[in-house]
Amino acid sequence: MKQFLLAGASAWAVLALSLPASAGVSAAKLADHIQILSSDDFEGRGPATAGEVKTVKYLTEQFQAVGLQPGGDLQKDGTRAWTQDVPLAQFDNKDPIKVSVTVNGQVQPWAQGDQIAIRAPQTGADRVTVKDAPVVFIGYGVKAPERNWDDFKGYDLKGKIALVLVNDPDFETGVGDFGGKAMTYYGRWTYKYEEAARQGAVGFIVIHETAPASYGWNTVKNSNTNTVFDIIRENPTKAHAPIEAWIQRDPTVALFKASGLDFETLKKLAQTRDFKPVPLSGVTFSTDIAVDAKKIVSKNVVGLLPGTAHPDEKVVYTAHWDHLGVGLPDAKGDRIYNGALDNASGTSMLIEIGRAAAVAPRTERSMLFLAVTAEEKGLLGSEYYAANPLYPLGTTVANINMDGAATNGPSRDFGTSGDAPLTLQDDLIEVAKGYNMTYSPDPRPGAGSFFRSDHFSFAKRGVPAISFGGGQDLVNGGKVRGEALQKAYTTERYHQPADEYSPDWDLSGAAQNADMLLVLGTRLANSRTWPEWKAGSEFKAERDKTASARK
Repeated sequence: MKQFLLAGASAWAVLALSLPASAGVSAAKLADHIQILSSDDFEGRGPATAGEVKTVKYLTEQFQAVGLQPGGDLQKDGTRAWTQDVPLAQFDNKDPIKVSVTVNGQVQPWAQGDQIAIRAPQTGADRVTVKDAPVVFIGYGVKAPERNWDDFKGYDLKGKIALVLVNDPDFETGVGDFGGKAMTYYGRWTYKYEEAARQGAVGFIVIHETAPASYGWNTVKNSNTNTVFDIIRENPTKAHAPIEAWIQRDPTVALFKASGLDFETLKKLAQTRDFKPVPLSGVTFSTDIAVDAKKIVSKNVVGLLPGTAHPDEKVVYTAHWDHLGVGLPDAKGDRIYNGALDNASGTSMLIEIGRAAAVAPRTERSMLFLAVTAEEKGLLGSEYYAANPLYPLGTTVANINMDGAATNGPSRDFGTSGDAPLTLQDDLIEVAKGYNMTYSPDPRPGAGSFFRSDHFSFAKRGVPAISFGGGQDLVNGGKVRGEALQKAYTTERYHQPADEYSPDWDLSGAAQNADMLLVLGTRLANSRTWPEWKAGSEFKAERDKTASARK
């Protein structure tokens, strides 16, 4: 907090002076939590595993130790539990998966994880068998009436497999109807799978290319050949097609060539409104998958600091505690996906911001500390909370999410996932001035980061929400070092067993960032203002529906 106190020129500094010196977040304590949560003993913190049991126990103990109160499910005696039950459906592929393509009469076996990565089917069936389904290239798989865009043109996809490009039609050109380089929700693979169900297709297979996906094949393989979770659905076939998968670029290009088609030519055509679906003549797809499906109950962990004057109004901090658990081995034979940066680090910030807030004077509004499950499975823990809120969303002041911490020392800048048009981000920018830090727009807008963290579950329901990100303009090494380290992490460790704690990490930047987020939340919790979405935001109308609750 010291750097902020030296600024002393704004209302923010006045607020900071109300926080005791002991409120500063400790880099050493952050390191301790990260080492424990990302140790092999926690088995990658997979939901519905022994790793979850250990993680929930640890977080509950820590929340209690730092001075929070239980804020979870309401119990029969009127008290609150430390957790919120999150009922989920769990799906696993039973090995081995049989998959092949037939090209001009010749059968080509494919290996799960090599040419293709098929997610465990989530339709509720215990077996999915596809025999010689025709394959169709469907461009970007987008149907956006408000943009006068339709990749389907009435084509009947029933009984067929569609190959679709990842990201938006204007990602490569940087101009067009889908935000240029900035990804819209139409570019997310989650949207494409939802559209597969709406179109009645046997399935969509997303074509992997590193730049538009924003990550390499290893990330795709590790995420999609693992256990899959979903919320409990009355009719899962309305949300999921039988086959949801990714395919490597090289076998895709080979399929096009065998059909007398040129992949790059058709990809360019798919970036225009004139595109029409193109069948791959002589190509069919077959697979046979046995599915282990069951219902489980995972846990969100919830700590509360009740407000003194307006306890029903809540500032919510979030971080996801889960990672990928135990999965396919890497080249060294390591099968534990420790998830040290993603997201033991953000979870550690959540604990320590809670500690700092608990020793500070109690705020007028309440502060809620929510460690959510199953983010890696589709933001499911935050989705469940937002759909079944423990406290009304209409009087939720804001959501401040942490998905990863700064491990390379302090920076001159910071970022958020996507450049959100809301006053909450402006407030954060103002706080950062006291730390001599400036805001840097998302350096990879095409990665669709705004849709990939737990704040999105709140945002799409109207709650002002941001996901904080450490900067890349490092005090030690500048942008060159920061960007190089970020690229190395994405390539070598993201969603891989190599995401492990290192004693070489410098967490002083993470501690400073946590202090900054504490000041932001404390100011919000001691004010009568409500952050707002700015005019033109797609989330403003949803927030406006609950305006009467905030009078």
